[in-house]
Amino acid sequence: MGLGILKDGQWISRRDQEDSQGKFIRPSTTFRHQITADGSSGFKAEPGRYHLYISWACPWACRTAIIRQLKGLENAIGLSVVAAEIDQNSWEFTDEPGSIPDTVNGTQYLWQLYLKADPHYSGRVTVPVLWDSQKQTIVNNESREIIKMFDTQFDAFAKQNINFYPEHLQEIVDQTIDAIYQPINNGVYRAGFATSQSAYDEAVTELFAALDYWEKVLEKQRYLCGNEITEADWCMFTTLFRFDAVYYVHFKCNLRRIVDYPNLWNYLKELYQFPGVKETCNLDHIKRHYYRSHPQVNPTRIVPKGPVIDFDAPHNRDRI
Repeated sequence: MGLGILKDGQWISRRDQEDSQGKFIRPSTTFRHQITADGSSGFKAEPGRYHLYISWACPWACRTAIIRQLKGLENAIGLSVVAAEIDQNSWEFTDEPGSIPDTVNGTQYLWQLYLKADPHYSGRVTVPVLWDSQKQTIVNNESREIIKMFDTQFDAFAKQNINFYPEHLQEIVDQTIDAIYQPINNGVYRAGFATSQSAYDEAVTELFAALDYWEKVLEKQRYLCGNEITEADWCMFTTLFRFDAVYYVHFKCNLRRIVDYPNLWNYLKELYQFPGVKETCNLDHIKRHYYRSHPQVNPTRIVPKGPVIDFDAPHNRDRI
């Protein structure tokens, strides 16, 4: 997630996000290097070498924070967190509660990190960013690839013996992440940033058709890919966690709330209550970011008080 672009090393504080039909377009990520346990990729998994830059507000970035936390990689991979709100300079490191300064490169704005990796960089400036302190460059800024690297290539340094990408489920995990990406993970943005009625209608229809589908799936199995928690569940979790507090109102995704879906709601509570997850969930950052950083959607920038959501309430998923 991020606003503004760099064009040949120069920061531009606005960018077009939609096509001629008013549909929100998410450009591809740029840095796609891979870290491997044996170093065969040119980037070897080593403790203290890599640093993760995230926003607590961003669901894509929080995927990576969750896997880092659950694998017990806090001592192996450093962390910096931008401030909740975006201004004309996009993501900024401040001393506000929840923000963690850039102790590795000393940047004030995230776009400065991109320029350090490539002084002539042109493209989006987004979180998450995985930085290589040895080669002084960005390894990767694609959340799906970062979580897989954390999950599979850093086991030698992980405190927790846990695997969210088991070999016997890898094909279905990849298929499921593909299946939820466009209608759900990206679907809320396609609805919220649509600039035409037809684009919005299309996105919202696909979003709730997908939620209805997974509600039925979770009636019969505990998790998206069966009876084991996988990377697909954490990819779904970060969208569901933000849904009722932000997407329902701010992005006009208001056919139903997640609390109106018995299976999705209890599934969400179970994932939230998984040891270590709630430490990555910051509703203050989430609400302030969305409601105050998108003036084209919320011109008054007023942050609502509610809703009151009890993610710690008992769930019933152990019935399956």
